[in-house]
Amino acid sequence: MAIISYSHFTPPLFLISLLVLSPPIFSINITSLLSPFPDLSDFNNLLTTSSVSQDLIQRSSLTLLAVPNSFLRSSSDLTHRSNIADILRYHILLQYLTWSEFRQIPTYGKLFTTLYQTTGRANGNLGAVNITRDPSGTVSIRSPVSYSSLNITLLSLIKTVPYNVTIFTVNSLLIPYGFDLMASETRPPLGLNITRVLMDAKNFNVAASMLTASGVTDDFERSEAGAGITMFVPTDSAFGDLPTTERFQSLPADRKKVVLKFHVLHSYYPLGSLESIVNPVQPTLATEVMGAGRFTLNISRVNGSLAIDTGIVQASITQTVFDQNPVAIFAVSRVLLPREYFGKDFSGGTSRSGNRIIGAAAAPETFSPRYSPGFDNISPTYSPGSGEKIRSNAAFSHGIRLLTQFCIVLYVLVC
Repeated sequence: MAIISYSHFTPPLFLISLLVLSPPIFSINITSLLSPFPDLSDFNNLLTTSSVSQDLIQRSSLTLLAVPNSFLRSSSDLTHRSNIADILRYHILLQYLTWSEFRQIPTYGKLFTTLYQTTGRANGNLGAVNITRDPSGTVSIRSPVSYSSLNITLLSLIKTVPYNVTIFTVNSLLIPYGFDLMASETRPPLGLNITRVLMDAKNFNVAASMLTASGVTDDFERSEAGAGITMFVPTDSAFGDLPTTERFQSLPADRKKVVLKFHVLHSYYPLGSLESIVNPVQPTLATEVMGAGRFTLNISRVNGSLAIDTGIVQASITQTVFDQNPVAIFAVSRVLLPREYFGKDFSGGTSRSGNRIIGAAAAPETFSPRYSPGFDNISPTYSPGSGEKIRSNAAFSHGIRLLTQFCIVLYVLVC
């Protein structure tokens, strides 16, 4: 009896499966996805200026509830609030939903988590929305609190990136129940003199002089007008502990500005919010200058305290220097050196005081699209920017599959 062995065929199939099944990796650029729609230009601008668009880069799937200009302008008094960023985060559902899935929602409703819930600033489950469907098929977005007056209607699907992003329009801004719309009236005047705050706090003379010399404080103070800022300022001893092999002070002026912006988040986070932050990888002001996915900080709890990780340096928050909406300033134990500038040569060498510098943090998470059969017969559309990248990835993947099929046939014929 003949025995047929397939062992010689296993390695090629294994390699082929790796090629065929490996999905492309890309970031969500919500600004590019919205740019072809003029009627959403105001909403898109709010996402950009409030830095909420940066919050979405590392997300793998979401549903955006966008407000058209005509509806948004009727709420213009709300769009100028200092806490508009959290209102916008309430419009982002943290899962991919199609029209078909909305139509399958039970009439009594279903709760969906929003990006606002992840900030730690929502009480209980008030950062979620209750989505309901009436017998006629109308889909409504409501508060999880039954006695809330929030009742927004889902209008239409305008954009789909399969299994990653859907964008629907709604007929009004969604305001979380119990949200403090008057918070801006209790804020200090914009344009806080950050350098003066650091000088008055002592132990930050090096940082204060560098901020003044570089001129970045003007950028920081302008950023206060949006979602606010959170600064991580190294102490004087932290600068003294820089490895002797590093030449931070001799960096070109433009690079030194980027490193200083690397110490700032474009959102106001009091200490409690930082401790409960859900997405540890946070973009910085340097990210906005140098590009999505770069110059990010990883914020997590280590041994009971908050750690700020750059990928090569890990610092801890040692004190709160200033905390009044829209500005939070925290002292950190190390100078935050970005791996984009220092990663290749940085070995965690010896500091001037003889201390060893901590390093070796995990790289930021990257996300892959989720693949599943079918797509409810909705034809996807793509826009410039991230859409072009998606098209090129899909074309590459299709070409690989054709080549693989040809190789399989050829291999079978020859063997």
